[in-house]
Amino acid sequence: MNAFRMVVSAATAALLSALLFNPAFAQKSSEFLPQIGQPGKDVIWVPTPDEIVERMLRMAQTTPNDYVIDLGAGDGKIAIAAAKKFGARSLGIEYDSDMAKHAQVNVVKAGAADRASILQGDIFAVDFMSATVLTMYLLPALNLKLRPTILSMKPGTRVVSHSFTMEDWEADEVSSADGRRAYLWIVPANVHGSWKLSVEGGESYDLSLDQRYQKVHGHVTLGSVRAGLRQVSLSGTSVNFTFVDNAGERRDFTGYVDGNLMQGTLRTGDRPEVRWSATK
Repeated sequence: MNAFRMVVSAATAALLSALLFNPAFAQKSSEFLPQIGQPGKDVIWVPTPDEIVERMLRMAQTTPNDYVIDLGAGDGKIAIAAAKKFGARSLGIEYDSDMAKHAQVNVVKAGAADRASILQGDIFAVDFMSATVLTMYLLPALNLKLRPTILSMKPGTRVVSHSFTMEDWEADEVSSADGRRAYLWIVPANVHGSWKLSVEGGESYDLSLDQRYQKVHGHVTLGSVRAGLRQVSLSGTSVNFTFVDNAGERRDFTGYVDGNLMQGTLRTGDRPEVRWSATK
């Protein structure tokens, strides 16, 4: 009996030794597999459902011309979807080194390595200003901490968040699916301040605009009258406003913002459109 036990023990030891020193076994046993709810630097990991991922990228109207950066990339699914389904270049930023390596493996497995990659780094230290589409699934406090940087990004940048808002910076669109929400913001141009408005033909006005995020109101000076603006809208660099002049005619201004310059076209009743511009 003792001899039999020794033989079994020796065989078991040999089998274990063969398995442990087999490269394929070693690779498999050491493979990192993320677990839902596992702690990260500032958040726990919970994957975004595929339906929400696609809606986020559709809300942002992602195209092959875009550069999508995902803050807190997790397993890399948003970066992969941006590249595979939308043809965009993409980068996922992930703090956890094991998760970042896992996400990069997923990128390669998905055949997206020519357009997508994962960077191990801190979202508060890595420069993401070159993104044209920014995606995230972070906690509200982190969204607020990032908000000043996001607002300083190029006007027109689309920002999409799964589940969490930017508090008093209201979203431009809210979509929902299966009880979950996705929020879209378009980084607005800075139009706050005093402008000299000139219309083709020689007219000029003093224009004053007050701004809070993409919400704008203001007035134009018509002699001794401060005429309030109607239907003011600002979406990225696109701007529209209307006022009624001292002759009772409605003036509809449509244009875009480029730094300290605004310009576009003016429509007054049935008259042909004319050009306008405004400088700070």
